[in-house]
Amino acid sequence: MSNIEEIKKRRTFAIISHPDAGKTTLTEKLLLFGGAIQTAGAVKSNKIKKTATSDFMEIEKQRGISVATSVMTFEYRDLLINILDTPGHKDFAEDTYRTLTAVDSVILVIDCVKGVEEQTERLMEVCRMRNTPVIVFVNKLDREGQNPFELLDELETKLGIRVRPLTWPINMGADFKGVYSLFEQKLYFFKINKTKIESNVVEIDLGDDRLEELVGLKDAVQLAEDVELVEGVYDEFSKEAYEKGELAPVFFGSAINNFGIKELLDTFCEISPLPQPRPTDVREVEPTESKFSGFIFKIHANLDPRHRDRIAFLRICSGKFERRTFYHHVRLNKDVRFASPFTFMASDKSVMDEGFPGDVVGLYDTGNFKIGDTLTEGENLNFAGIPSFSPEIFKELINLDPMKSKQLEKGIQQLTDEGVAQLFNLDLGNRKVVGTVGELQFDVIQYRLEHEYGAKCRWVPMNVTRACWLTADEKSAMDEFIRLKGNQIAFDKDRNPVFFAESDWMIRMNRENNPKIHFHFTSEFKTEVAL
Repeated sequence: MSNIEEIKKRRTFAIISHPDAGKTTLTEKLLLFGGAIQTAGAVKSNKIKKTATSDFMEIEKQRGISVATSVMTFEYRDLLINILDTPGHKDFAEDTYRTLTAVDSVILVIDCVKGVEEQTERLMEVCRMRNTPVIVFVNKLDREGQNPFELLDELETKLGIRVRPLTWPINMGADFKGVYSLFEQKLYFFKINKTKIESNVVEIDLGDDRLEELVGLKDAVQLAEDVELVEGVYDEFSKEAYEKGELAPVFFGSAINNFGIKELLDTFCEISPLPQPRPTDVREVEPTESKFSGFIFKIHANLDPRHRDRIAFLRICSGKFERRTFYHHVRLNKDVRFASPFTFMASDKSVMDEGFPGDVVGLYDTGNFKIGDTLTEGENLNFAGIPSFSPEIFKELINLDPMKSKQLEKGIQQLTDEGVAQLFNLDLGNRKVVGTVGELQFDVIQYRLEHEYGAKCRWVPMNVTRACWLTADEKSAMDEFIRLKGNQIAFDKDRNPVFFAESDWMIRMNRENNPKIHFHFTSEFKTEVAL
């Protein structure tokens, strides 16, 4: 099979949502339809101990949340589908943001009861930055939720994207009777009979007498009225508008009851985009190019604590990736090869011999990789759009056991390499400062340092609200600024200078007083971000 034919088979997408919207449950139901797993984590099973297949870290199992991106691959309808299940918790948003650079489309899960929440809006902002195609799945229809029309209005208002329902619910909660597919003109009938869930598909026109027999006169009339209103108010579905990120098709269902999932998956297979071109600092890379290229978008230490392995997640962007072949590591300017690259099924892995654009490959890493690193067949280019953002909370790392200093040093280096927290060094006093988006990350880091590296620590809060990366027109200007502001200057892991500010006012004042110094709120210095 040629590279182009392989590319046409690939679909790579992320599932994103606010916490508790049902994202991980939806992920597993998609895997069930693809035959990748036999039992979902939501059901009582001793084998998987009631935890989701994609939540494999011990702390995730204890807290019942996803705090790391999982990668899963399965085949469905002659397609090879790669799902990236992202953390829902807002404290791990940066991991999700970077994951979105590695996918070609997104499924956004909305809780029909809670509607659009703060984290949902943040995630959609990142999708809009890249014009990522989005499908919306309104979940938990087995509960009493918001009116569907009000929910659609909220989606358009808060997320800033036009929507188009492709299925429509018949009631919610205890009276939920299924969904009608406007895309296929089929009724997906749903009924709970004692403890048994019955569902069947009926190809039916809204004027068909059988509709009344299935759902009752009142609901049949209401469905016809709702569909007429949908057709009159919302734009026709356009695959082109969807692919441009301008129009989001909407599906309704209940992931926990396995309802509405197949319609979502089947439509996704029809409309979702193939692997897309990726921008670099030199040119745009097309997936159909013959030479291999790809980038590291995530690193995970101790994926399997028994083996202390460190895994780099590579998104293939062009060409063909082959096992035991030398590729050029652009940042280190050296060639590397991989004896056992692998694909994922959550925490399970299988060695792969070749990969194509759209695939996500796991690479065993001995410390060669950082997030954003590029591999090529020789060309010197770097894929763009994988920045670190300014953290919001800063705490100094204090070692509680001087005998374990080496373990602590190794642990904090490796864990911050994963990208869910950032490590800064204050040269004055040789102090280490960790910056995160939320408090939960400090708990996770402290837990993993102790249980994976045998190092104990505590945190001391710092009076810092913003970190700004610094660049200057002249080296002398930078040297003078660092000399004058020494106690507020830290260095990131690449020894880039960073200014620790106690307030936005302090940043504005220093900007005005130092016009030759430029302050940036991401680690990509292409554009200056104004307050």
